[in-house]
Amino acid sequence: MRIDIMTLFPDAVEAMMGQSIIGRAQAKGCVSIVTHQIRDYTTNKQMQVDDYPYGGGRGAVMQADPLYRCWAHICEEAGERVHTIFLSPCGRTFTQQVARELHESYDRLILVCGHYEGVDQRFIDECVDEELSLGDFVLTGGEIPAMAVADCLCRMVPGVLPEESCYTEESHWDGLLEYPQYSRPEVWHDRAVPQVLLSGHHENVADWRKKESYKRTMERRPDLFAKFDESRLTTRRERRVLAQAKEEFALERAKETER
Repeated sequence: MRIDIMTLFPDAVEAMMGQSIIGRAQAKGCVSIVTHQIRDYTTNKQMQVDDYPYGGGRGAVMQADPLYRCWAHICEEAGERVHTIFLSPCGRTFTQQVARELHESYDRLILVCGHYEGVDQRFIDECVDEELSLGDFVLTGGEIPAMAVADCLCRMVPGVLPEESCYTEESHWDGLLEYPQYSRPEVWHDRAVPQVLLSGHHENVADWRKKESYKRTMERRPDLFAKFDESRLTTRRERRVLAQAKEEFALERAKETER
């Protein structure tokens, strides 16, 4: 997968995307994240990319032309129009499901990072295929959302993580939150690791993790659990684990109410 990021701060993006798992994946050639300095595509000596908004108001708006020139250069280099995403608080919320859709549909993307008071709508109308938001809040620029989207997508590319289960067993992949994790020592501050995780019984460990995943989702994200399709549980064992999770969750809630 290749992701081209249009930004005013390429050094910041490269510094982050060149580290850890994603940095190693780029070194191996599994993924490629290429930044493009929007200022390089201006036609004035000042390398100006913004101007006052028509109609008045505070701040400045990123101009359509340097954005278009940068975008057109990337598409020309690719030999085709590349699916383009503008990171914007006005877009649909980015979720793991959206990430899966993008991963399955495209092997190359352009991510556009806005700044100031926004981007000239004409560029969006002509060049942007969709807008994505990290949530109902506003950031200074689009670099943080772009890096979050790139990181999430790259994790699903074969060869980036050791195994597919490294991301399919994490929160949100199947509509649930991930189970609690523990490491050494066995006892820390008088808190012990659950005995089942020390048992060496792989099926019991798997059942416990799934049960705790259900319970954590019921407690912290009831909206997610309400969407969980129980009909997908095809075995008696799977249905039993879900029933145990519901029973334990109800008992724990009852105890909290009594306190």
